[in-house]
Amino acid sequence: MRIEVAAPEQMFNLGTSLAVHLKAGDLILVNGPLGAGKTVLAQGIGKGLGIDGITSPTFVISRTHKGVLPMIHMDAYRLIDTENPSLYLDDLDLDIENSVTVVEWGGAESARLSEDRLEISIDRTNEIRQVEIKAIGARWDGFAL
Repeated sequence: MRIEVAAPEQMFNLGTSLAVHLKAGDLILVNGPLGAGKTVLAQGIGKGLGIDGITSPTFVISRTHKGVLPMIHMDAYRLIDTENPSLYLDDLDLDIENSVTVVEWGGAESARLSEDRLEISIDRTNEIRQVEIKAIGARWDGFAL
């Protein structure tokens, strides 16, 4: 599914729309260049789960927020170039089974956390961002916004 997003408010609203479909154990991988709107999307998801005050977890790698469902917001950027990103990811000891997990810069090392996931790519080549959402696994069969 491809969605055009022309403004930060629309990216935020896309996140709140996604939140309606989420349940504990869901994994969302969000990729795109710096400034694409990954954190704004995560803020919208958080808002939809009753969470305010979400900021980029770049320097702390992950934050857990309490809401209607707990949300783990993670930034895997600093793990990408490490010798073994999967090992570092495992060391974070995250409760992904009981939370919605949103991973910015989530690549193959993050995808292995769940066979069922949403993979979101944000292209900001133009002023209007192109957001592609791929639903992967049986959990997301028939998914539509």
